[in-house]
Amino acid sequence: MPVLVDEAIAALRVRPDGCYADCTFGRGGHSRAMLVRLGPTGRLLALDRDPQAIAAGTAIADPRLTLVHSAFSRLGDALAQHGIAAVDGVLLDLGVSSPQLETPERGFSFRYDGPLDMRMDPTRGRDAAQFLADATESEIGEVIREYGEERFARQIARAIVAARARRPIRTTRDLAAIVAAAVRTREPNQDPATRTFQALRIHVNQELEELSLALARSVDLLRTGGRLVVISFHSLEDRIVKNFIRDEARPSSVPDRLPLRASELPPPRLVPVGKPVRAAAVEVNLNPRARSAIMRVAERTEAP
Repeated sequence: MPVLVDEAIAALRVRPDGCYADCTFGRGGHSRAMLVRLGPTGRLLALDRDPQAIAAGTAIADPRLTLVHSAFSRLGDALAQHGIAAVDGVLLDLGVSSPQLETPERGFSFRYDGPLDMRMDPTRGRDAAQFLADATESEIGEVIREYGEERFARQIARAIVAARARRPIRTTRDLAAIVAAAVRTREPNQDPATRTFQALRIHVNQELEELSLALARSVDLLRTGGRLVVISFHSLEDRIVKNFIRDEARPSSVPDRLPLRASELPPPRLVPVGKPVRAAAVEVNLNPRARSAIMRVAERTEAP
């Protein structure tokens, strides 16, 4: 179930003859809504780094839709490969998808027992089990503290290193049990392993680095008047998005003491559109995962 789908499509201002990029296809909820608004000459390029998402997308038999197996940081390359120089809108729906969470073999959730993988693209890179087997206690603690905002990061890292000395940590249940034993207190209704699993997932997939690259590339590829729409699900993502839009909405820097009027300053590349949008209570009741979603929107200016 896509989050903030009506709000996102409205923010994109999808034109029938426009060209758009859905950088996080997932199971196609937002893409389907865009296709409804597009006319016969419209075009939609949808990216996802998860090969299972791309495979699921082949069920949409629509010539206006092009699916690309790629991380969204490579948006420019994906567009160029399909002869697209610029787009009228870019959508980024961040975080992990429901099918990824609910498939035990992917290793994203401590609610199911499965291999400790957590890669959004299981064909590439090092999985979470390999990271925990090879990293130092200091490295593990830093990842859990920085990406999970976990105040017990040091204790958890120490417990992980002690546990792996006895036997390899290979499954989600293995890790969840280690964290539960190391964390004695936690916020109400939150599993002790929540922050650790989030941190490892972000690290394994380099999610924050990917986001920073994708934001910068999106602005380069947007036509004048095009919209950038980003839906975040935790504070680390949202902070990057908020700061990026704020910085791009400021006039370009000029040499100190150069006598210029405000109207003569180089124009910014983005203008924020409206206030941050959160899911309404009705949507949260239907889809609890929408509770933490926050959407930010910005529009491309004529600035080079």
